[in-house]
Amino acid sequence: MVGGGGRHGNAHRAAQKKQRRFYSGKKKRHTLKSQILVDYPSRSIICTAFAKGRTHDWKLLLESGVSFPKGLWILADSGYQGLQDITGNALIPKKKPKGGTLTEQEKRYNRMFASIRVRVENVLAWLKRFRILAERYRNRRRRFGLRFNLIAGLYNYELQN
Repeated sequence: MVGGGGRHGNAHRAAQKKQRRFYSGKKKRHTLKSQILVDYPSRSIICTAFAKGRTHDWKLLLESGVSFPKGLWILADSGYQGLQDITGNALIPKKKPKGGTLTEQEKRYNRMFASIRVRVENVLAWLKRFRILAERYRNRRRRFGLRFNLIAGLYNYELQN
């Protein structure tokens, strides 16, 4: 954080406290988090959710209020451990145990899972063509969700035409 020349009072501390909410310990920088739900067959974006950078993926999913109908299979990354216990129909990659290794069968499962999930990653890559999502966001944080939703709308429009 770069400070100004004259004032070093409460305003400075308040700004630091406000910034701390957006600090991601994983990325070691101030970030904004976004989450998308993609319909696998059509590749269209169904739902988006946003939070401060320090919010965990699982907490963001719970706060977004998304409910999954029975019989729907969910493909999620490893940030959603425990989703299969709630829905019963979730596929999540196997994590390597601490100090251990994955078996060959678990490695095959992870490769198969990655080959299926690549369609979702391709959607994310398309969205990141807009530099506003791939690089540092320099606008007002309050409007990040609006701009992300506009880009998602452009993506869905492009799919239909």
